[in-house]
Amino acid sequence: MNILVINAGSSSIKYQLIDMNTEMPLSSGIVERIGLEMGLIKHKTFLNGSEEKTVEEFPIPDHGVGLKRVAELLTDEKVGVISDPSEIQAVGHRLVHGGETFTKTVEITDEVKAKVKELFPLAPLHNPANLIGVEVAEKVFPNATQVGVFDTAFHQSIPEKAYRYAIPEKFYRELRIRKYGFHGTSHKFVSEKAIEYLGNPDAKIITIHIGNGASMAAVKGGACIDTTMGMGPLSGLIMGTRSGDIDPAIIFYLAQQKGFSVEEISDLLNKESGMKGLTELTDMRDIEKCQREGNPVAILALEMYAYRIKQYIGSYTAAMNGVDAIVFTAGVGENKTTVREMVCEDMDYLGITWDEEKDKNRKGDVHEINVDGAKVKVLIIPTNEELEIAKQSLALVK
Repeated sequence: MNILVINAGSSSIKYQLIDMNTEMPLSSGIVERIGLEMGLIKHKTFLNGSEEKTVEEFPIPDHGVGLKRVAELLTDEKVGVISDPSEIQAVGHRLVHGGETFTKTVEITDEVKAKVKELFPLAPLHNPANLIGVEVAEKVFPNATQVGVFDTAFHQSIPEKAYRYAIPEKFYRELRIRKYGFHGTSHKFVSEKAIEYLGNPDAKIITIHIGNGASMAAVKGGACIDTTMGMGPLSGLIMGTRSGDIDPAIIFYLAQQKGFSVEEISDLLNKESGMKGLTELTDMRDIEKCQREGNPVAILALEMYAYRIKQYIGSYTAAMNGVDAIVFTAGVGENKTTVREMVCEDMDYLGITWDEEKDKNRKGDVHEINVDGAKVKVLIIPTNEELEIAKQSLALVK
């Protein structure tokens, strides 16, 4: 069975076609600059162990034009991997916010689309674009089952004591203001890999998804019991351009004393803060280079970055009454040795250690980097959100 995974943004479409017999991608790519004067498609094909790239630049006025061209490339005489769009049995869509309505993967119906629209206020930058992707895919792949996989679904097992905020109850009851969490597809994928590796279905695992966006989750017996992101994706860890946790009084101070508008504060905390705000850099490779050169700004920024992660490791260990493994994943988590070393430093009281040689000599899908005999496993597990979406879609349509 072939499943196409789509992640539609406001001006882009990321996609991957996966052969579920092998769980390997046949093709992947991105449609960029939708709606601008000139659009761009970067398309990759994987056949017989080789990768072939196709790059096209032409006007892409809307998502429909972009996805239609993707379908043409997938069936192209030279670079195609299937002969007809009907060979795609399901299209799995990344949908960011499912609120309290969607606790699992669903087939997308008119009723589901209406519910997703109702949730627009909770994710105004993501859900509208995600829904556009669904409606376009319905036209381009009319024979395929459209499946919705929600970023928030994995976190719906969080208990009320963890997801409620200490504000008047009516704001929860009437406006559904609560913690929802994000990156759920990634946290689910890597925590299941860790459980399989440990051979313990009841394992207590802390997953650390750190890329440009970053979040952590406490996973006990395969169920999420807490996560760092909240009603939106701003809270928790220090991120590429997001502040993470701050004192709410800062917002009042900027508004009342400095005359900042709501929009200006939102832009400040979401787009100009985090590592960018601290260092004026967003690429962790550049920040680490500055740190190695002794730049005090970069040194402090990385110390703050690691310290916030360590705080949540302690918090989640307490919440679960122990921890069996911590898992590093996503772009920074999988690739940045410095961050892993700094997070594990001085954590021996919890049984968390770091082995430099093991970290350098990585192998396999699950790589253990703790010292031999350590109480807590420290693992690097590459995330694969597209495969997780495809697997959940397959389970639904089989």
